[in-house]
Amino acid sequence: MSGYLAVIVVVLIFVVIFQIAKASEYVSILKGEKKAREQSNRINGFLMIVFLVLGLIGVWYCHDMLDDSMLGEPASDHGVGVDGLIKVTFIITMIVFVLTQIALFVFAWKYQEKDGRKAFFYPHNNKLEVIWTVIPAIVLTVLVAFGIRHWLRMTSDAPKESMIVEVTGKQFNWIVRYPGKDGQLGRRNFKLTNDSNNPVGQDWADSLNHDDVIAPDLHVVVGKPVKLIIGSRDVVHDVGLPHFRLKMDAVPGIPTTLWFTPTITTAEYRKRTGNPDFVYELACDQMCGNGHYSMKANIIVETQEEYDKWLATQVTQYSQAHPAPEAAPVAPAVPADSTKAVAALTK
Repeated sequence: MSGYLAVIVVVLIFVVIFQIAKASEYVSILKGEKKAREQSNRINGFLMIVFLVLGLIGVWYCHDMLDDSMLGEPASDHGVGVDGLIKVTFIITMIVFVLTQIALFVFAWKYQEKDGRKAFFYPHNNKLEVIWTVIPAIVLTVLVAFGIRHWLRMTSDAPKESMIVEVTGKQFNWIVRYPGKDGQLGRRNFKLTNDSNNPVGQDWADSLNHDDVIAPDLHVVVGKPVKLIIGSRDVVHDVGLPHFRLKMDAVPGIPTTLWFTPTITTAEYRKRTGNPDFVYELACDQMCGNGHYSMKANIIVETQEEYDKWLATQVTQYSQAHPAPEAAPVAPAVPADSTKAVAALTK
């Protein structure tokens, strides 16, 4: 019933607006079309200036109010550079936005229709065309060049001392695989994949797989470069690391990589934000199906000691796929017949 009432109210509002518009039109005819148009132009010109001032105040207010709702301090070395590029881009676009909006609304107010004023037809000017084409092109080229520089850096070869972690996406969760003491991940074969004991298709014939560990969360060491080897079991996903300012597609059959160095531990970030429940998030930034909203994992940035302690508590995937056979039960010893022993001694 409430839905019908809402529709009726909306229809009545449109009817009232239509009737007011018709009444204004009749009044304009009675006053004279020219006089009504001049009055309308003055009102609209004044409203242009009011809208300009209120609009710029609103933009500043929204930015100031929502500033604390942003992601905050970047937690990786790459993130600092990305934030710097975003800041420069924001400053440039803000200057252009403010200048063009002021010009738009001021011109609309200043050059409104008046008696004795005639519009000036200005069809073309080569110099102006060059200025407003070349300058934006140069600025955008510089910004794109810096963006490509950051992109090439995070997708370049990781430092030799980097830890290696494999991240595989599937609808709708992440599978994170860590190498054991050998520091190398074992070979994979997609034909061996199954959800019971081999979620990423590890080839058990490769001995490098025997000490690999699979976990639901991403553990990394602060101050140590980490290389992510990214893949997908089904559709295209996207590894999103918002607090580290990184992202990379997870494509079925085509491994992708990126690397970064975490700079702030989870515990330290909780202190800086004053949020004891804060946790870094590994999100999926690609619409991957109905359960896309739930596809995320926690990222734990910790010290080397904490990481080693955590890794020591993990059970290798090989052990889970090849549990040790249970030992055969030992039969209880049968007690000797004491009467027979006594008889033997008396003989």
